[in-house]
Amino acid sequence: MASMHIAYIGLGSNLQNPIQQVTQALLELDQMDNSYLLAYSSLYQSSAMTLDDNSEPQEDYINAAAKVATRLEPLQLLDKLQAIENSHERVREKRWGARTLDLDILLYDHTIMETERLTIPHYGIGQRDFVLKPLLELKPNLKMPDGSMIASLLEGSGQYNLKKLEWRSLGE
Repeated sequence: MASMHIAYIGLGSNLQNPIQQVTQALLELDQMDNSYLLAYSSLYQSSAMTLDDNSEPQEDYINAAAKVATRLEPLQLLDKLQAIENSHERVREKRWGARTLDLDILLYDHTIMETERLTIPHYGIGQRDFVLKPLLELKPNLKMPDGSMIASLLEGSGQYNLKKLEWRSLGE
């Protein structure tokens, strides 16, 4: 039997009822084969990232993070996450474009890997408060594989008008 791994997943949506998209995705993470949803953060609202000042305006995003125990290897987990995105009619037209659902592997144990399909830790983790804040909520002393503290990364991260939402958890 494959050993269990701990993965942190970033969730985001800004199309077709984003709160519902993220909430449904959390439920689907809990139902993934060979995986267990251990915890999830509050929902946060943030401004959209843009490539430049000429980008089309987008609606704000709803973001969260989830902690998952999984027997899946990183690329298998990525395949499962992309299948969930596809079931939410995710369209990949342009980088940082609006989306119904975005699921990113942020951290996977203490793994450092870079392939054509997947980079762990997620390449943008240290620049985005909408990723770091939910992670800190899940585990305040969380460290990157290189030993740096997530909390210290938050001090230098980009600010995206982050707001914690009043939200009832999945079980309420």
